[in-house]
Order: sequence, then C-alpha cells, then structure tokens
Amino acid sequence: MTQLLLPIIYLAFISLGLPDSLLGSAWPTMYPQLGVPFSYAGILSMIISLGTIVSSLNSDRLTRALGTGRVTALSVGMTAAALFGFSVSGQFWMLCLWAIPYGLGAGSVDAALNNYVALHYESRHMSWLHCMWGVGTTIGPVVMGVALSGGLSWNSGYRYIALFQIALSAVLFCSLPLWHKRPDAAPDGTVPKALTLPQVFALPGAKEVMLCFFCYCALETTAGLWASSYLTLVRQVPAQTAASFASLFYIGITMGRGVCGFLTLKLSDDQMIRLGFAVLGMGIAALLLPGAQVFALAGLVLVGLGCAPIYPSIIHATPAHFGAQNSQAVIGIQMSSAYVGNLAMPPLFGVLANNITPALFPFYLLVFLVLMVLMHRQLVRKTAHIRKGPAC
Repeated sequence: MTQLLLPIIYLAFISLGLPDSLLGSAWPTMYPQLGVPFSYAGILSMIISLGTIVSSLNSDRLTRALGTGRVTALSVGMTAAALFGFSVSGQFWMLCLWAIPYGLGAGSVDAALNNYVALHYESRHMSWLHCMWGVGTTIGPVVMGVALSGGLSWNSGYRYIALFQIALSAVLFCSLPLWHKRPDAAPDGTVPKALTLPQVFALPGAKEVMLCFFCYCALETTAGLWASSYLTLVRQVPAQTAASFASLFYIGITMGRGVCGFLTLKLSDDQMIRLGFAVLGMGIAALLLPGAQVFALAGLVLVGLGCAPIYPSIIHATPAHFGAQNSQAVIGIQMSSAYVGNLAMPPLFGVLANNITPALFPFYLLVFLVLMVLMHRQLVRKTAHIRKGPAC
C-alpha cells in the first residue's frame, strides 16, 4: 500500500517546490505595480519563513493528532488558498496577510512528509523526494515566465500554480484511505504523547542535528544567493556567465539527488553524508584557488553536487538516530532550524560583503562546512546506542 502512495508523495513535494521560486521570478514585475520598494520582497519572505518555523515546531503534535495524510492534505489546501489569495491581491498588505497561511501550510507538510518517508521508504526515495522539490522550484519560474511573456499579469502565474495545488488537494483528500495506521502507535494501539520542545532538546544528539540543519541551509542558501555576485565582483567572471553557473548550482543539487538515489543502494545514510561533505570541501577548495576563473566555476558546481546528499540523508537517518517514536518531533525542529538558517545567514553575509569584502564568500561557506562535520560526528557518537547496528 505504501508503494501506491509514492506517486502522490512525489507530487506533493513537487507542489512544495512550485511556489518557493515564484516570488523571486515575479517580483521584478510585481513591485512597480504594487508601488512598493524592491526590498519589500524580503518582508514577504520573512513572513513566510516565520510561519514555516512555527508550523514545523508544532508538526509533531499535529501529525499525532490528525495523521500524516490529513496533515498533508490540509497543508496543501492551505497553501493553495494562500496562492489563490496572491492571485487576487492588488496591494502589498494583502500579500502580507496571505503569506501567513502560505508559511504555516508549507512547514507542516514538509515535516510530516519527510518523517513519513524516513519511516516507510528506503533512503533512495528520500533523495528522489527532494529531487522532486527541485523539479518544482524549476517549473515555478517557467510557469510565471510563460504567463508574463504571454501578456498576462503576475497574478495569472500565481493563479495557475494555485489551480494545480487545488487539484492536488483533491487528490490528497481522495487518497486518505491509503495512508496506513500511524507508525508511532504502540503494540497496544495507543499513541505516545507529543514531545514538548524541552523534551526534544533533551534527547541525545538533538542539539547537534539542529546545528547540522542550520549550517547546511545557511550554506546552501548563501551559496545560491551570493555565488553570482562573488564570481562577478571577485573573480571577474562576466555577469552572464556567472548567472548561468549560479543556476547550475541548483541544477547540480537537483540532478545530484537523482543520482544519489542510486548510490544509496550501496552506501548508508552516514556514508552519503560524508560523501557530500567531501565533495563540498573540494568545491570550496576550488573556489579558494587563485588564478583561472575555471576553478571558481567548477567549484560552484561541486558545491551544488556536495549539497545534494546531505539534507535528505540526515532526514532519512532521523528514525535510526532518535527512534521512530521521536522522529516526527525531531524532524520538526530540524525543519525549523533549517528555516532559521535560510532566514538569517544569507543577509549576514550580505552585511559582511558590503562592509568588508565579498571575497569572504568561500571562507563563510567553509565555516558552516566545518561546523556541520563536527556536529555530525557528535550526532553519530551520541546516538550510537539507539542504532540497530554500528554507526557507519
């Protein structure tokens, strides 16, 4: 029965990625029509991120109360309503209001589905699941571009994505009988109570895995946002070439996760994570090499490929590290830590680049990589007693 759900889960993750890149692609057209400064996109992004953090922290309680299927269907429905709200909005304050349910819906479905796949499917499906998210982030701007190039408004682009989300919501509600009994039920049929945040933080390795996620998302988002500027301002790469290679960073993550799905047939989650660390290290080293621009361009692609296995492999290893009964709570705080990293660290690099030099870019990434490696080693050591076999 779980195999019947796979196409639906993949579709749900495509839908999770679809709106993530819409705001960036549409904003150059949106802000003049809304009559607001260009920088106001940051306000919308922060509202969405804060809502996502809140819902991620509460995902354990929601999922235990409603089940993964209902949480997913309701969350996608909430996101669909928010996107439709964007499509009928003509003023900035209206977008701010609709950004609240958008963020709340995205965080719940992200944590619930990640935990479900970690518990019920092999590691390769987790890699492919996050590959589907990359597919969604690629399709979103294409849909918006088609709408704008066809003479339609940005509202129409949002409306097309909203209609897809509405259709997916209907599919998810129809699929509810396929979602089997919650995996956190004890043999007597009772369900353990949701863990409070202090209880989650007290779990051995919880702080370490939170820092892993914080550092990973800080590194990924900073690389995606500032790579083009670094290549242009520091390495004197032509702006058009830099923009192309910046897009290759995301393509590297998406394609890398597709390939990683096959590598997991031979490698464990921890081995996949270490492989990602090694490739990331090579990429950052290439960025640090002086001289030919080709080193910096190749380094950026390697950074994208190195990022590919880390996020899905850490999530998939969560039940092994913390136990199935605690995995939903731990994945919830992992997601919230990830969004905090997304929210705070790229702007911090912007401040450093503006006041010191953008040449700090590879060193900034290196700091997060080193912290990730150290935290992952501590995580494996502290949770070794829970794992069924020796830590890899």
